[in-house]
Amino acid sequence: MASAPRFRVVSVELFERDVRLRMPFRFGVVTLTESPQAFVRARIRTDDGREAEGGAAELLAPKWFDKDPALSNEDNFEQLRSALRLAREAYLEGKPGCAFGHFRAHYAEHIAEGAKRGLNSLVAGYGPALIDRALLDALCRALGVSFYDAMKRNLAGIAPRGWLAEFSGFDMDAFLSALRPAGRIAARHTVGLVDPITAADLTKRVSDGLPETLEEVVAHYGHRYFKLKVSGDAKADLERLAAIASVLDRAPQPYFATLDGNEQYGDVEGVLELWRGIVADARLKRLAKSVIFVEQPIKRRNALAQSIAPLAQHKPVIIDESDDSLEAFPRAKALGYTGVSSKSCKGLYKSVLNRARCALWGRGEERERFFMSGEDLTLQAGLALQQDLALVSLLGIMHLERNGHHYVNGMAGLPAAEQEAFLAGHPDLYERSHGAARVAIHGGMLEIGSLECPGYASRAMPDWASLRSMAQPKGEGA
Repeated sequence: MASAPRFRVVSVELFERDVRLRMPFRFGVVTLTESPQAFVRARIRTDDGREAEGGAAELLAPKWFDKDPALSNEDNFEQLRSALRLAREAYLEGKPGCAFGHFRAHYAEHIAEGAKRGLNSLVAGYGPALIDRALLDALCRALGVSFYDAMKRNLAGIAPRGWLAEFSGFDMDAFLSALRPAGRIAARHTVGLVDPITAADLTKRVSDGLPETLEEVVAHYGHRYFKLKVSGDAKADLERLAAIASVLDRAPQPYFATLDGNEQYGDVEGVLELWRGIVADARLKRLAKSVIFVEQPIKRRNALAQSIAPLAQHKPVIIDESDDSLEAFPRAKALGYTGVSSKSCKGLYKSVLNRARCALWGRGEERERFFMSGEDLTLQAGLALQQDLALVSLLGIMHLERNGHHYVNGMAGLPAAEQEAFLAGHPDLYERSHGAARVAIHGGMLEIGSLECPGYASRAMPDWASLRSMAQPKGEGA
């Protein structure tokens, strides 16, 4: 394996852009209608004098990282901005190192400092998650290699030995070199808690020509994978699932579904009540057989406090919001969870390490037991979407939740030159329709071959001049 290049972080700039949803997205305790998107632009200088810039982007999503009802959406936005500023300061002050070395050097201290400021570890991790991606993008550009090539050759220097005990005898270089990203991936469509299922559910149309109901989505995109949100009220969830099944069951070919609780159930017994209701309901016979796993159904404070085995004997269960540290997945495994989500907002190195754990634990008869899923945070077309797609594909995940293209009108409202740059750079992933560049999904599939390019999965960059600087809160320096 090639040695991992060392570099110094020269600059880290933080920006924002407002995102308005074309239709409301209800998940967990929030109905999202608008949110800022954060952007990071970072410059590095390698030990041999090469300089390059890289970027990353992610929605500042409210009520996912911290669901405290006393906090407003704006409070949640500011928490995530604080995590970014904190990470920016630490990385700029840090010593030269390889890409993974920068992450490892600041990991524990960053979480501890975040806790002092009232930021839980999931919030705190948001800052390094974006900066690490921007730095890796810059490194790939400095070396003239693709993200896939950099990871398979371990140019990031991912080396958990001596840090995470379970990796003491694990050959990380061999694991990475064996990864085989695909050129296409299935998009799993999200059905939010207030999404219309049929035309009868519509009180007012968006009328932008894009699909609005689940019926229209299936007809337009051809999805075969679906992510169904549940609310924590078993009786109401059963009725909504029956309405969803009445649409999905029309498909002559098999379909596959996941159930996402977004922490809405209080304990495993509550989720078991829902599952028993699903199995007992004749309307849900086909849907029950189509469920492939259940995602984070139990509130975070209880999720890792009790065994999930009574539910896991029926369907595999994964953690998502509870995956708030590098220690979370092993803790969850001990309680009967067999899966964990990959989500760029939680950090690319966490995803890689958790995928390596699946390989480490899944040997012999356990080969297929432990797994990763690909989940979304309303990712927007451009850097955020492409970097997440590349990461998930690298990890061998064959379908992943995609919802940003449904709830947001593509790149509408972005500078024309930026739209054209992404269209030209990634003509397999994007198309122009209804007046804007947007994600192209045909037959339920995303074509992602163009992501294998110099840099972290993007031949284009945001129009940095069109973004606003992420201003410091009052009372803080520049």
